[in-house]
Amino acid sequence: MEKVEAQSAPDFTVSVVSHSQLGLIKNLLGDIDKHCRDSHFELILTLNVDEVLPFSLNDYFFSIKIIRNANPLGFGANHNQAFKQSSGRYFCVMNPDIRLDHNPFQPLLSCLVASTAGVAAPVVLGVDGGVEDSARRFPSPLKILCKVFGGCRGADYAVADAPVFPDWVGGMCMVFPSAVFKKMGGFDARYFLYYEDVDLCGRLMLSGYKSVLCPQATVIHHAQRSSHRKLKYLRWHLASMMRFFLSSVYWRLQWHKLFGRT
Repeated sequence: MEKVEAQSAPDFTVSVVSHSQLGLIKNLLGDIDKHCRDSHFELILTLNVDEVLPFSLNDYFFSIKIIRNANPLGFGANHNQAFKQSSGRYFCVMNPDIRLDHNPFQPLLSCLVASTAGVAAPVVLGVDGGVEDSARRFPSPLKILCKVFGGCRGADYAVADAPVFPDWVGGMCMVFPSAVFKKMGGFDARYFLYYEDVDLCGRLMLSGYKSVLCPQATVIHHAQRSSHRKLKYLRWHLASMMRFFLSSVYWRLQWHKLFGRT
């Protein structure tokens, strides 16, 4: 019966991209299979490089579509590509290094509908159980410098029982109404990696939508922190940062902050 139900139009489409990360994704799929059987969704798995699946697509109660890229694409381009093949009313972007110990989809949906936001995100926990700083105010050059020199510490927003409405939420797990994601044109694929989430949340705000952090939904993030360890990722991070600060989105957000209009 579950297999038949999974073939009808789902509530959620979950998009996950692997870049030689199928071991992590196998763990994530197992978590979804264990904890999320009361949600109706499909999963689209994009293989950004050639990999052999270490699992069968029939191992899980939900349907899985596979996209195999001929050449690697960036974060935004991969998820935009998956969105074109999605059929869910809501579109969820999820990183391979996310783990679940409960079903976050229903509380995320409830939070999203109640707030009429353009994107919802769970509270992100580290492997030690601490709350990660995944809901933030928009970055600025001064704030980046402050962080580099250790002057800006602590979270931008306190997490309690009520929903939080930050400037932007981290791209490790985001849920959009599919109609809103389509209206916004998805992620800006010019950001190969990093700042796609900042840019899209900025465009959502400029279009009158909120971002919401939902305390009743949590995920566990086994963060890879590649930009802290590999020069290639650090270069991508810096390039994306500069692209954002030079973009019309950033300057329109500054105008919006000062004058309350776009």
